[in-house]
Amino acid sequence: MIDKNELEKIAMSLEEYDLVVSRLKREPTPVELGMFSALWSEHCGYKHTRPLFHLFPTESEYVLSKTGEENAGAIDIGDGYVAVFKAESHNHPSAVEPYEGAATGVGGILRDIFAMGMRPIALLDSLRFGDLQLSRTQYLLNGVISGISGYGNCVGVPTVGGEIFFDDSFTGNPLVNVMCVGVGKKEDLTSATASGKDNLLILVGADTGRDGIHGATFASVDLSEDSVNDRPAVQVGNPFMEKLLMEACVELAQNHQEWIVGIQDLGAAGLTSSSLEAAERGGSGIEINVTKVPQREIAMSAYEIMLSESQERMLIIAKKEFEKEIVDHFNKWELSVSVIGKVNDTNKVVVKDNDTILADAQISLMTNAPTYELKYKDDINQYPYYNPEILSINDLEDANKSFLKILALPNICSKKSVYQQYDHQVLNNTIVKPGFGAAVIRVPGTDKALAMTIDCNSRKVQMDPYCGSKIAVAEASRNLVATGAKPLALTDCLNFGNPDKSEVAYQLVNAVRGISEAAKILETPVISGNASLYNETVSGSIAPTPVIGMVGLIDNVSNKIIRHISNGQKLLLIGSVINQEFNTLSGSEYYFNQTNSLSGQLEIDLEYEKKIQEFILSIFKEEMAYIANDISDGGLLVAIAEMCINYGVGFDGIDLPENARLDATYFGEKESRFIVCIEGKHLEKIMNLAAAQAIPCEVLGSFINQTNNTFHFDQIDLSLSSIADAYNQIF
Repeated sequence: MIDKNELEKIAMSLEEYDLVVSRLKREPTPVELGMFSALWSEHCGYKHTRPLFHLFPTESEYVLSKTGEENAGAIDIGDGYVAVFKAESHNHPSAVEPYEGAATGVGGILRDIFAMGMRPIALLDSLRFGDLQLSRTQYLLNGVISGISGYGNCVGVPTVGGEIFFDDSFTGNPLVNVMCVGVGKKEDLTSATASGKDNLLILVGADTGRDGIHGATFASVDLSEDSVNDRPAVQVGNPFMEKLLMEACVELAQNHQEWIVGIQDLGAAGLTSSSLEAAERGGSGIEINVTKVPQREIAMSAYEIMLSESQERMLIIAKKEFEKEIVDHFNKWELSVSVIGKVNDTNKVVVKDNDTILADAQISLMTNAPTYELKYKDDINQYPYYNPEILSINDLEDANKSFLKILALPNICSKKSVYQQYDHQVLNNTIVKPGFGAAVIRVPGTDKALAMTIDCNSRKVQMDPYCGSKIAVAEASRNLVATGAKPLALTDCLNFGNPDKSEVAYQLVNAVRGISEAAKILETPVISGNASLYNETVSGSIAPTPVIGMVGLIDNVSNKIIRHISNGQKLLLIGSVINQEFNTLSGSEYYFNQTNSLSGQLEIDLEYEKKIQEFILSIFKEEMAYIANDISDGGLLVAIAEMCINYGVGFDGIDLPENARLDATYFGEKESRFIVCIEGKHLEKIMNLAAAQAIPCEVLGSFINQTNNTFHFDQIDLSLSSIADAYNQIF
């Protein structure tokens, strides 16, 4: 009889163990049990989220890959080029060891990209932390940022965008989501497939150690007070070896496709996951001899070898006749390379220690993890965070003081102190760098560019998971449109608490519904993603955070990107009227900081959102839009201030009607709005086009460029330097 305490250590329930026995028709061996536990973990098996994935739209004229069947999603960007991208989480490891947790998160997402034969060209990160007054939060923040910069800078891939959000629910359980974008020729795209009898399984890269064993299961349970001591579950990275591995794999895909069947990275669950998933995709079986796996520690067991999550390792599925060529190729890059097994036609996995069989099972029995029905009350009126009645507050008393205060809030202020630690211009393809909205990266060898962003407002999702998640997709799309890029597809990272809790299950289901609806209407299919559940501490669940990463295309970048604003140019508000009603403060950063309340009703009309985005893209195409910004966190005045600070210009804005609600107009976060800088000569044509489509369009004022620039808008009258000082606060 299995010891229940032993099952708890590997995050497997007694019912799941009984299912293993039933499937095998016998007791599992220790190695088999370890493999089952890893593959059936939430992190690998998606036991609670997999039944929801059918809701996502996954196809379009641009999509080349089948969602979930490759390491990342691939889209066709024309002229024989492909872009691949994906987001992943490394939350639990970062809560325990922030530097290595974040660093190996970067390493893992890079391998997902070059496993497809594509060259990584950009990294982005989405981070969440708790109470900034706590020394533990400062430790986690500094460690995570150092880990991201330490790894990304060394491996030579620019970190070009991201976001940081602070909320008390993340105290003790930070979120570290990383996204990578890669490009290459369509003909070089590789698959993570193992097929062809007697073809070889070749392990390249780092030697295997004991770091990260049970990392997948560790990431699939709640964090406890003892989790900080669970350091063996955290991997340790070596970015210099990753650089060699990346160059070797990209060169292999570009120049020697005839040598290989597939490439697979070793991430969660290590050799177990990588080999079995590749074989399953290829409809094959595999045999592995653990004595052939290079080890950096003494007397490692087969169990440890199969479950180790040591970093910087790749599995090459090689055609048997090219063994020597592949060994020589990786030796040229000074990388360890070992044949550890072969492909067969049995549909089984056999793990041997020389001639001793330690595991022997049908692959489908292991990879087909059980799924669980989410139990929740499907009624928003019974959702504990839903309160549509917004609480009344007084309007602004001192507009200047209020404006400077909101600019300095941690969730609004500049993140320059963070991104200046990242190398965002290595490879020399960065056109729009951090701090200017969505990043824009040139596709080498073409006149194309990719715009990319990663975004989510956790607080809005907590208020209303369905509407808040629609807003997350719309805002990511809006970020790209503001650069003149057409949004093409998205990746998601679903960060939630314990799905066994009714309110968390409600959040998860409705977030997926919201993402799905927005992705369908905005025509941005979900082509890759990740789910991270059990983000809990002793104090409760995190705020639900379905992070959205999105990529868009600019066909002719030389005609689209402008980097300066001239004196006298006009600023337009497109998408709504200037005078906002009080209820548009719902979900805003200003309202939360005034009331500490989640009350209010969120709203977004996705068809209208699509209409506005298409209008903005049309005036970019006609070269009438100069520079644009979407209006999101902080509202209208923050968006204008960011434009003025970034381009070093002042602003002379209009005065509002006497009865205007100042706080809502200044800081309300109504959806589907842009501010657009234009030349005066285009004003009449844009106004007429907007009127013809019944799109609100108003002149907000003019930019000024003089020695001592000022910022004037209605009751706001400040020097640009004072605004910049407030915005550039270091949190």
